[in-house]
Amino acid sequence: MNTNTINPSKMLVGSFLSMVAIGALLLSLPFATKTGTSDFLTALFTSASATCVTGLVVADTAAHWSIWGQIIILLLIQIGGLGLMTFVTYFIIILGRRLNLKQKMVLQFALNRSSMADLADIIRYLLVFSIIFELAGTLILFLHWLPTMGTGQAFWYALFHSVSAFNNAGFDLFGNFNSLQAFTGDIVVNLTLSILFITGSLGFLVVYE
Repeated sequence: MNTNTINPSKMLVGSFLSMVAIGALLLSLPFATKTGTSDFLTALFTSASATCVTGLVVADTAAHWSIWGQIIILLLIQIGGLGLMTFVTYFIIILGRRLNLKQKMVLQFALNRSSMADLADIIRYLLVFSIIFELAGTLILFLHWLPTMGTGQAFWYALFHSVSAFNNAGFDLFGNFNSLQAFTGDIVVNLTLSILFITGSLGFLVVYE
């Protein structure tokens, strides 16, 4: 393989734009909204915001998007936060295949590593690190919200906000564009989400090193 023809930055940009486009297409489908209708521009904006983990919205996440739309947004947040190449590499690993040179070069660029050594181990660590913190946050919030919400809603809200917080995405499901104002002074919600904010912001490579 001619490594001179491989441009990791272009491949990363391409994969990112593809992810935004796929997300926009899915969010523009009738099942993604509560009314069954959604203009493509709103879907595109939401997909880009979720993938870039900015948290800016032009449609209220709770009121506009159905549970399927919210799931799509959550997946975009997770993939955008951890990186598309991370997920691609992980599935290559669990399928028992070896990374080829192109994949290693793109991953090395994405992770800002000076060498290709231990890339597979780093990916495993990244996913385990993320899953542990997100599940811990989900469990704490689920138990906290369970008395006031049904089991299903408490679990979904706990999972969504844990993933959103860990990836610093800023999306919420409490409606009316009020974000988490209802939880002012709630020590469990404030501390749990703050820890997820900080841990996610530090990045797994800081902890790994």
